Amino acid sequence: MQLPYKVGIMGGGSWATAIAKIISMTQTNFNWYMRRPDQIEEFKNFGHNPSYLTGVRFNMENITFYDNINDVVRDCDILVFAIPSPFLKQHLQKLNTPLKDKIILSAIKGIVPDENMLVSEYLSIFYDVPKENIAVLGGPCHAEEVALERLSYLNINCFDLKRAQLIAEMFNTHFVRTSVSTDVTGVEYASVLKNVYAIVSGICHGLKYGDNFQAIFISNSIIEMERFINAARPLSRNICDSAYLGDLLVTAYSRFSRNRIFGTMIGKGYSVKTAQLEMEMIAEGYFGTKCIKEINSEYNVDMPILDTVHAILYERKSAVPAIRKLTETFK
Repeated sequence: MQLPYKVGIMGGGSWATAIAKIISMTQTNFNWYMRRPDQIEEFKNFGHNPSYLTGVRFNMENITFYDNINDVVRDCDILVFAIPSPFLKQHLQKLNTPLKDKIILSAIKGIVPDENMLVSEYLSIFYDVPKENIAVLGGPCHAEEVALERLSYLNINCFDLKRAQLIAEMFNTHFVRTSVSTDVTGVEYASVLKNVYAIVSGICHGLKYGDNFQAIFISNSIIEMERFINAARPLSRNICDSAYLGDLLVTAYSRFSRNRIFGTMIGKGYSVKTAQLEMEMIAEGYFGTKCIKEINSEYNVDMPILDTVHAILYERKSAVPAIRKLTETFK
C-alpha cells in the first residue's frame, strides 16, 4: 500500500536494512537515517548497505539519505526505529525536533538501559509522543530471511487499531504477512524476554545439552514469560501466538540468532567480555537480562530462568552448576 505519508527508517544495521527492503516494495520513495556519512556514501556508490545484508540491492533514486537525525525527523510523518536499544538514547540526545506529532513504529526488540523502560514508555514520557501514535513491531522475523524473501510474519501492535492496520499494510508483500493487536506492552516485554531466553538456550547448546532438553527449556521459558507479562500488563492474550511463542522459538533455535550465538560462546567457556568483543552485532538479551531483573523487583514474579542467566552474566557464576541447578526446577 502506497501511503500518503513520508516514511523514514532510523538505523543502519541488518534489521533496519531488512525493513528497508520491505518498505522499498510498498513505497515508491522513503527516507533513511544513518549516523555515519561514510556508510551513506559507500551505500550510494555500491547500491547496497556496505556493512549488513550486502546482497540486498536498492534503487538509489528512491531513497533520500540523512546523517542528521533532526533533518530526517522534520521531513517524515512515520518513523521506523530500528536502532539497537543500547544506542537509542545516544541518538535521541541529538534531537531538538519534536516527535509528538509523528507516528512512530518501534522495531527495537529491546529495553532502554539505565531507564529500565520499554521503548514505547520512554518515547511517551521523555518525548511527549501520545501512546496512540506509537506502534510496536513484533513476531518471529530474522533480517537474514527477509533478505532472502522467505515467508515471514510480523505483528503490528498499537493502542489505535486503525493506525496499526495502516502500518501493517505498509509491510504487506508477497513474502511478509501481518496481523495487528493492541497488546503493545505485552509484545514489547515478550520481545525483550525472548532474547534473554535465547541466551540461555545458547548456553545450554554450548554445554552440549541436546534437543530433548531444549524442548523442555522452551516450554518452561514460555510459562515464565507468561507469568511476568501477565503481572506487568494484565490482559487477555494467547501466549502461543506468534508475537510471543513464535518469536521465542525462532530466537532460541535459529542459527541467525545473535543472542543464541552469544549464549553458545558463554556455554563454551568464553567470558562475557570476550564473547561481546567477538560478536559483530549487539546481543540485546545481555542488556535485557539486567533490566528485567531490576524491573521484576517491583513485581516479584518467580523467574528462575532469568535469575540463572543474570547470575551467569552479571554475578560471574559458573554456567555448568548454574544450569544444572536450573534443570532441577523444570517439569
